[in-house]
Amino acid sequence: MNRQKYFNFIEEKLSILATRIEMRGGLNILDLHLHSENFYSHFLNLLFGWDLRNYNKEQHNVAGIDLVDTTNNIVAQVSSTATRHKIESALAKDLSIFKGYSFKFISISKDTKDLRTKTFSNPYDLTFSPADDILDIPSLLVLIGTMDIDRQKDVYDFLKKELKNEPDPEKVESNLTTIIKILSKENWSQGVSGFETVPYDIEAKISYNQLDTARVLIDDYKIHYHRIEKIYSDFDRQGVNKSLSILNGIRTEYVTLGPVGSPDQCFFLIIEEVVQKIRASANYTPIPEEELTLCAQILVVDAFIRCKIFKNPLGNNDARS
Repeated sequence: MNRQKYFNFIEEKLSILATRIEMRGGLNILDLHLHSENFYSHFLNLLFGWDLRNYNKEQHNVAGIDLVDTTNNIVAQVSSTATRHKIESALAKDLSIFKGYSFKFISISKDTKDLRTKTFSNPYDLTFSPADDILDIPSLLVLIGTMDIDRQKDVYDFLKKELKNEPDPEKVESNLTTIIKILSKENWSQGVSGFETVPYDIEAKISYNQLDTARVLIDDYKIHYHRIEKIYSDFDRQGVNKSLSILNGIRTEYVTLGPVGSPDQCFFLIIEEVVQKIRASANYTPIPEEELTLCAQILVVDAFIRCKIFKNPLGNNDARS
């Protein structure tokens, strides 16, 4: 693998993480926010040779500070909110025990280019240069782009291990089969029937429905379309039309939600509704949370591709019509 391939992989993984943090945060799902404190401590240590550790684990959510490096005298806040108020609020906390330390602000989902040109109130006189000490994914990618191939390989290996690559296909298929069985037995809300669709381009449908954040998820999981088709076909050959049950069920959730926030919020809320439906089933045998969420995401992306949810750009089909 050459430098460009390493960099492309790194850029993709960091961008996907940022997008998911942003969207799940909007839905008040904060699991990735908490994970990011640990992830970024190790990631920044790798990039800069620091010795950051998760201070919240030791001091139970110290306001304004998430990570501390007592060797290099660094404190850092990791946040999905990137505003002047957020930074000044962190600097205004009682940071007297960190006198002489450098303060870093790590934005895990938003671009902070504009913030790096501003001045900030810094009542405890921590060392803080906005131009250098406000970090985000674009600025980290600039740094990574200048690294030699060996260092880029180290970053690549870290991200591949920490953020994981494509899930094991056999495991995904096994989990999907189990969850499709569960969902097909549930009593979804009635009143939504099937309809004919006309061919369309997936990219055109994403743009037409203004799915900016969900685009990443759709691009990630559209590769599972044929896997889902195989599972549905296996069941349907047995005379059990589980595909109709699942797809109409997901459409029902789309209809039930009605106008809610942005199209992206609607897309992710459908996923959460499917997850809750699975969890609440009397037939559900718990699987790891990330595997459950992955399966729900794949099923909703599949319903999108089959045009059971959201508008077809080449027709008038919409589950709410």
